[in-house]
Amino acid sequence: MNTTPVGNRLHMGIFGKRNVGKSSLINALTGQSTAIVSDVAGTTTDPVGKAMEISGIGPVYMYDTAGLDDTGELGLLRMERTRQIIRKINLALLVTTGDDFDAEDESLIRELLGQGRSVVALFNKCDQTQPDTEKIEKVEALGVPHAAISCRTGANIDEAKKLIVEAGSKIFVERETIIGDLIGHGDVVLLIVPIDLGAPKGRLILPQVQVIRDILDNDAVAVTVKEREIDYALRGLNRKPALVICDSQVVLKVSGDIPDDVKFTTFSILFSRQKGDLAEFVRGVRRIDSLHDGDKVLILEACTHHPMPDDIGRVKLPRWIRSYTGRNIIFETNAGPLVDKDISQYALVISCGGCMINRQEMLARIGDAQCRNVPITNYGIAISFVHGVLKRALSPFPYEQSLLEG
Repeated sequence: MNTTPVGNRLHMGIFGKRNVGKSSLINALTGQSTAIVSDVAGTTTDPVGKAMEISGIGPVYMYDTAGLDDTGELGLLRMERTRQIIRKINLALLVTTGDDFDAEDESLIRELLGQGRSVVALFNKCDQTQPDTEKIEKVEALGVPHAAISCRTGANIDEAKKLIVEAGSKIFVERETIIGDLIGHGDVVLLIVPIDLGAPKGRLILPQVQVIRDILDNDAVAVTVKEREIDYALRGLNRKPALVICDSQVVLKVSGDIPDDVKFTTFSILFSRQKGDLAEFVRGVRRIDSLHDGDKVLILEACTHHPMPDDIGRVKLPRWIRSYTGRNIIFETNAGPLVDKDISQYALVISCGGCMINRQEMLARIGDAQCRNVPITNYGIAISFVHGVLKRALSPFPYEQSLLEG
């Protein structure tokens, strides 16, 4: 559980009014005092995410949120943060009580379902009050599974877990494989891995590790070298590799060192397919050709890493794009799990690979850009594009490759 990346977990959010028992539900599900519980309404202020494991589902990431009936100016900000969590989750647990369930709860269920989220409704405090028939019928009319529970006494918590497991097991979190559909049994995959200054000493960065594991899971052979050892590695193999994958920062050099008849791509392109929408990213990258002086481009980072002196998103990518276009383009950065910038003011959004967020969140970010008619692409695709090798780097993906010609 502890080694499963956050971005690969099922993301669940607990929603409802203040003091209905949202934090108590987390403690009841885990059997531990995971969340702070109080009779004082509004104990949970900001959304809090916790990695945990639920039997029958496995590793999950659970968000405990502030009450959606919070009051005052600060309360409005808390509710806005809570609603942003909806972007991230795959499964929503609506916590209410027999007394509290009302039109607002019903509206929230409709909102969640309308955004493609799975929902389970839990009527807490059943030891004090039971939901009446009318309320149950409203929930059932929406097709939402439900249970009356008591987090205080433990009544029907097992039933709630069963409903959560059933709902969670039906959710498609991400593609089952990163490259399993591109390689066959016994194929050799050559990985070109420069040592990233941002990686912890003695370790590879997460996407590289995940690709190596995926190669092994698909009974293929992973050969990993640095960019200076490509020729040596190719001469040492008794056959051509089925696929070559490199870090985007060395894509220009690697594309020139690999035979033209060998399929070739980058880690970032693979993860743009795994986490998001590769075709949409390829369509979006063409916007670079029509950028003008003064246009603003948003660098959209999903994590809050400490920027390096030659940071890929904040330094190298802007430098390469300015050099390619010859334009005085303004670059701004939004870092972290929340998108606080007004996307509509930008000519282009360039997202990181998203290894620290889940597919649901990445698709939500893409959807936000689409709703505002702002093209969106990602680091790896943009880097390959401005270096003139994107068509080559899309060789494993003929459809997306054809989009460059449209």
